Amino acid sequence: MSRKNLGTKADSVGAAQSRPTLRTVAAEAGVAVTTVSRALADDPRIAESTRKRIAEIARKLGYVPNRAAQRLRTGRTRVISLLLNPRHEFLSFTSEFLGGMYEGLSGTGYAINITADSLGDDRLETIRSIRRHSLADAIVFTRTECFDDRARYLLEHDFPFVTHGRTDFMTPHPFVDFDNEAFVRMGIARLVEKGRKHICIVMPNEKYTFGQHLRFGARQAATAHGMRVTIPEDVDLDSEPDEIAATLRALHAGSDAPDGYVCVGEVSALITLAFLSDMGLTQGVDVDVVAKRASPISNHFRPRIETIDEDLRATGRAMAKVLLGRMSGAPVEDLQVLLQPEGPFAISS
Repeated sequence: MSRKNLGTKADSVGAAQSRPTLRTVAAEAGVAVTTVSRALADDPRIAESTRKRIAEIARKLGYVPNRAAQRLRTGRTRVISLLLNPRHEFLSFTSEFLGGMYEGLSGTGYAINITADSLGDDRLETIRSIRRHSLADAIVFTRTECFDDRARYLLEHDFPFVTHGRTDFMTPHPFVDFDNEAFVRMGIARLVEKGRKHICIVMPNEKYTFGQHLRFGARQAATAHGMRVTIPEDVDLDSEPDEIAATLRALHAGSDAPDGYVCVGEVSALITLAFLSDMGLTQGVDVDVVAKRASPISNHFRPRIETIDEDLRATGRAMAKVLLGRMSGAPVEDLQVLLQPEGPFAISS
């Protein structure tokens, strides 16, 4: 080994030795190492004032937990695995949802590891790997199915998890969901107020629980208002945008074209507004559109449309709270959150 390489190695060792440790923080704070460890883990047995003081000292010293050492010592990774599908009905889903989770986990010492979730036939492979290899202390996943194999597997193995969306299992489990039945009823009711008689909704695949909730709410609204709802059968929210646009154009080529649209997400709203413009139809005159709003992106839709809010950042914060409750042993009935839609709101200039 050359002198140059020896020097580089020595520098590396020196840097590692100078890195702040629990002992460094303990010495600065004048407390025991175990007190620092518990305080940084937000142990309620340590006074809140002490936890805050130690956290501030650790921040100033630049202390970063050694997760490998923590795992060997406690058997816990301090990692939460978040499974996200790469395609979503919201352009802003990842940033808003993840931002809320980060806010909810702030100060807990937990890190979030994001893994792509396949929408194929076997959605269990990643879940099995995380549990078998102890890659995380808990799992969060989205696009929940009515009888989701991932939820079944994790329930059977008593592994902490929270779903974004509900299942139809008799065994209760933690979840955070949005009331999509209420959303679609509100959207249809608003279009009826505007005099619309035939409403079109591009739905999620019916295997997803929120797809079932949307369909049920749409049928309820159609019956209550005595009007027609069309749900295209050959496309869903995960179809290619060009396919969705072509399907909507074909509907307008018939004699009974829809005069109102409820859009379940930002992507379908953009597709709908584009195809209406291409066909020379004027929003607010020939047709009306009501869409789910999840971020400020919707404020910049042109032409302007009415929206109903789903607060994804609040969803992320609720996910974090529920997950921490699950890992601390809280009762399941306290770990089920159903968030309500707000609106409809007219987007102002």
